[in-house]
Amino acid sequence: MSVSPLTQTTAIEDQPLVLAGKTYRSRLIVGTGKYRSIEEAEEALRASGAEIVTVALRRMDFSKPEDKSLYSILENRFDILPNTAGCHTREEAIRIARLAAEMGIGAMIKLEVIGDPKTLLPDVVETLEATKILVKEGFKVLAYTNDDPVMARKLQDAGAASVMPLGSPIGSGQGILNFNNIRLILEAVEVPVIVDAGVGTASDVALAMEIGIAGVLLNSGIALAHEPVRMAHAMRLACEAGRQAYLAGRMPKRRYAGASSPILDV
Repeated sequence: MSVSPLTQTTAIEDQPLVLAGKTYRSRLIVGTGKYRSIEEAEEALRASGAEIVTVALRRMDFSKPEDKSLYSILENRFDILPNTAGCHTREEAIRIARLAAEMGIGAMIKLEVIGDPKTLLPDVVETLEATKILVKEGFKVLAYTNDDPVMARKLQDAGAASVMPLGSPIGSGQGILNFNNIRLILEAVEVPVIVDAGVGTASDVALAMEIGIAGVLLNSGIALAHEPVRMAHAMRLACEAGRQAYLAGRMPKRRYAGASSPILDV
């Protein structure tokens, strides 16, 4: 179980990120959408240092040369995490997951069921029911959810391999708005907690990692930056720095000042 740096009193032993039985060095998971070109996407993905790249199968058209080329780039260099983005019911999401399995890339699936077209907030009831079905079929489900620790625990109990609470609405770039609830989720579950959605810049990643989450999944924060490749590198450094700060344990917050070089009585 993760420990908040605000209450940490002893050193924390670093543990690797393990998803679906595989160990990863990078704790950053990146997406492939919204780039201006395949070349820019490829360069940014490399700069991020990510080992897992998520792909929205519903939005990929393999009859298009650009989509086919992007997929060929990914399958040779990254672990592909298919996702069910764009699905609004459990039936749609389950169908996409099964399609991924037929393609040979579906052992691990990012499950996303959207409940509202304006806010793109998750439908957690449909997500929970889809999780139960997919777990029974042998999928390793990474479940995108809201910032509710009760639902996070239910998803874990349903067999989810990871819970992925949103930082803020998808694509909003608002950063992490719900640190307290994410801390509660860390206390509520034992599976990896990966913050997903809303990350806008590198400091968002660092702050998220500092509270002890297992990783961050993002797309728009890199793809929509003025210089996506530079931002991808910044996100990579922020993820690493935030993890190290969490392990180091921050100093206690004080109400009043404390001299950094106190005068000693002699």
